[in-house]
Amino acid sequence: LFGACLYLMPDYPLTGDKLLVAVFGGIFLGMGIGLVMRAGAALDGIEVLALYTLKRTSFTITEIILGLNILIFSVAAFEFGIETSLYSILTYFAATRTIDYVVEGIQAYTGVTIISGKSEIIKNRLVNELGRGITVYKGERGFLPGKFEVHAEVDIIFTVITRLELRKLKNLVTDVDPQAFVFANTIKEASGGIMKRRHVH
Repeated sequence: LFGACLYLMPDYPLTGDKLLVAVFGGIFLGMGIGLVMRAGAALDGIEVLALYTLKRTSFTITEIILGLNILIFSVAAFEFGIETSLYSILTYFAATRTIDYVVEGIQAYTGVTIISGKSEIIKNRLVNELGRGITVYKGERGFLPGKFEVHAEVDIIFTVITRLELRKLKNLVTDVDPQAFVFANTIKEASGGIMKRRHVH
């Protein structure tokens, strides 16, 4: 169907600027590939090979797709020139970033760690107001320069939320303890617990 659409659909050149073509072409290409992959399918041989390789490496599927295409475009550079090859690599770089966004969705999971002297109140509000499960690590806080001997036991709270909930969580923590130490990191894979079940290839 993809090949047939390329052959049959009329071609309307909107711009001759190669940079615009590479960037926005990559974005639209990524949206299409991402929607197909989100449905559990593959667009062409590269995606099939990427899905096969995914099970045997620690790279993400978009990193594998980008890597395979860079290899192909590097070889193609001998035939079509370095400039064309570099624009093609730029196109697929934009495409892979878009694929990540489409496949992961705006509700990509984020792991958040909270260290606060008012952890009991924060734990209560996270569970009862935000509706999220939490994990508590037993730790110690303090050990500051010049005050190394000053330290105290503390509950270190860890929870997994969606990207859309991050601002709400930060507001909740700041409301309880403006001095709380909060840091977050993106989670590529997550399953189980109190989370929505996400589609897995």
